[in-house]
Amino acid sequence: MPTRTPGKVLVQTDPSPDGRIFGDNARVEKPLLIASDVDGTLLGPMEALTERTIGTVRRVTEDGVPFVLVSGRPPRWIAPIANPLDLTGYAVCANGAVLYDIGADRIVAVHGMLEPTLLHDAVSALDHALPGCRYAAERIGESALDEEMRNFVIEPDYHNPWGDNEGTQAPRAEVLGHPAIKLMISRRGMTSDEMARAAREVLEGSVDITYSTNSGLIEVSAHGITKATGLAEVAERLGVPAGRVIAFGDMPNDIEMLGWAGHGVAMANAHRHVLDVADEVTAPNSEDGVAQVLERWF
Repeated sequence: MPTRTPGKVLVQTDPSPDGRIFGDNARVEKPLLIASDVDGTLLGPMEALTERTIGTVRRVTEDGVPFVLVSGRPPRWIAPIANPLDLTGYAVCANGAVLYDIGADRIVAVHGMLEPTLLHDAVSALDHALPGCRYAAERIGESALDEEMRNFVIEPDYHNPWGDNEGTQAPRAEVLGHPAIKLMISRRGMTSDEMARAAREVLEGSVDITYSTNSGLIEVSAHGITKATGLAEVAERLGVPAGRVIAFGDMPNDIEMLGWAGHGVAMANAHRHVLDVADEVTAPNSEDGVAQVLERWF
């Protein structure tokens, strides 16, 4: 089992006969708000929701407890996940930069826009630290998909680990020429871990750098904007204290959120840094780890 940072309590958890992971954490107070990452956490390895997870999330909301998707995904990628779960409330998108009302298809708040000057400065530094990178910019309008705005603009040869069939190709000047909620950097032949270490050496303090896959893609957000800040805004709007929030995640962009929540749960398939900060480790996403925890109360 992983170690914990000071102030965290390591709880040994063991699988019950039916595969559910319990332990002393089973005594955690029933949450008043549940937050979950999407890819690698709520979704299975084939990027699909299982019937068990769908049923559990529906029981959560039927009990009056908000279930909030907190993702690096932009708002336009939320509906395919929210609809089967019957979610109509808030989603935190773009690693905390955007608060989205799912039911109304409305952008509620945007935080920490990356202005063109900052984008150009960041790319100039990255070109020296990580030669060969390609860039993409995520932009936002008033709804999930703004027909008057090219939401996702990419350089030629930009590589998307989730598939290269999305985005409008444009010269670098166009990619960096408008405010963005997120700058994405791809480089073939490197892991995201390696890229993040090199990028932080030249950008630390000016922007926040994270990643949600280890397949050669890192994400840059405005400094101080994380999933934790986005979730904190939702909790404040709903009147729920941090101590009554349970959050689930698997990748470095979930670390701040798991630390902020009263009970942070890492998936067994999580990145080692996420395992280090979690209060509890549940089963992997391939075994409905989120549902296994929530079934204690719902």
